[in-house]
Amino acid sequence: MARPKPVGGETVAVSAQDCGQGFTAPKPGRQTFQMRNTGDQTSEVYLIDPATNAVYGEIEGLAPGTTRDLVATVAGGTYAWRCVPADGKAVTSKAVRVGGAAGAGAVVPVSEQDLAGPLRAYKAYVNRGLVTLVTETRKLGDDIRAGHLDTARADWLTAHRTYASLGAAYGTFEDFDQKINGRPDGLPGGVHDKHFAGFQRIEYGLWHGQPAGELKGPARQLAADSAELRTAFPHQDFDASDLPLRAHEILENTLQFELTGDTDQGSGTGLATADANLAGTRELLTVLRPLLTTRAPHLLPTVDADIARLQALLDAEHHDGRWTPVDRLGRSAKERIDGATGQLLEDLSPVPDLLEIRKSA
Repeated sequence: MARPKPVGGETVAVSAQDCGQGFTAPKPGRQTFQMRNTGDQTSEVYLIDPATNAVYGEIEGLAPGTTRDLVATVAGGTYAWRCVPADGKAVTSKAVRVGGAAGAGAVVPVSEQDLAGPLRAYKAYVNRGLVTLVTETRKLGDDIRAGHLDTARADWLTAHRTYASLGAAYGTFEDFDQKINGRPDGLPGGVHDKHFAGFQRIEYGLWHGQPAGELKGPARQLAADSAELRTAFPHQDFDASDLPLRAHEILENTLQFELTGDTDQGSGTGLATADANLAGTRELLTVLRPLLTTRAPHLLPTVDADIARLQALLDAEHHDGRWTPVDRLGRSAKERIDGATGQLLEDLSPVPDLLEIRKSA
């Protein structure tokens, strides 16, 4: 495919003094703009509709003295450049008008204030989940101390699913995530390493015949770490921009780790974890739905259908309280689950860009 030609063969200046110099009304169609930073500060560059601040295209971190291409589709409408120096105020160029029918896709910028409500709602969801987690990990510890290992296996899964449903907060949990749900990967002793702890350490012991005496310490520590996280979470820094990112990343990790069996330490419950991850994704989309509805009205019906499809496939592998282990899935069932997860990820992929906090807002 031929590369779009630079508009008029000219460059467009980016700086606090000359933002948009050289910009003339482009022709409709897919265009390449050559953006040159003529200033002395790294800048963000946006092609916008000046009436709404909607963004048609952008370049992040354009360094002084450098030129980069910005590709955007132009249709009928009004266009201007906005240059945002790293240590300065945003500057908007003179607007130009392009004739013809409207149709170019533009994204209305999201501000931290826009995400404040969804963030509060999601943090409340996580707080409720952590309260439940503390209760469930204590119950797991009680089971193990009493030597009731069959009950412990069931209660382990309940607690682990609760934790797995809080996926958007993992980046906020800091070191607690490694303590509570860390994998043995990279540990010198692997599953026998003294630093292997948390859910996966207990899972390994419960499903590899270790006696209750060997699991009392890890269970006690898991309950203590869960309680400490519950206390710490309200004071941790939860970046609002993490919400749209995690809407995609939770299931990306699911496909990489749970649906490959990489995290399975013997319980065969990878699909149960995937189901909890899907619940966490659904919760994120619930709090983000108002922002997405106004920016991409056709996205959510597609994503909702994808979620329903994946949910049905997971439900089909859950019988009488037992989940089919990933390594025992039939070939066609495995391909359908992987395919449905991949399709959902593809349809979720625009969310981080749609809800990115931009300096032009």
